[in-house]
Amino acid sequence: MSAAAQSLKIRSKLPDTPTTIFTRMTQLAQECGALNLSQGFPDFHCSEKLVQLVHYYMQRGDNQYAPMQGMMPLRERIAEKVQEQYGRNYDPVSEITITAGGTQAIYVAITAMVNPGDEVVLFAPAYDSYEPAVK
Repeated sequence: MSAAAQSLKIRSKLPDTPTTIFTRMTQLAQECGALNLSQGFPDFHCSEKLVQLVHYYMQRGDNQYAPMQGMMPLRERIAEKVQEQYGRNYDPVSEITITAGGTQAIYVAITAMVNPGDEVVLFAPAYDSYEPAVK
């Protein structure tokens, strides 16, 4: 390998992070021909109604990136639902943020709150994204 190619090689910041349980469960599911519930794989046909709704909203032009905190109508509906179900009031402008999933939400929360030098206690076993996010 040339010196130039070596200098372009990506070095992991976390080289000792092991293969996740999700990777292993996906491999096992594929080997065994099993339904993979470890990650909620959407490896089945979705509702025709959902396809129609996606098509409708994309044709309408609602196909751009959402604001960083998420679409306001969704945040407002979440605030309403939480108030109805739990009697808690949250401000959709300043207290509700939409993420692409649980792992992203965990990462964002940890990286927003944990600073260099802070002590973090991780219980084992724990969800495998906690430790890399803390590091």
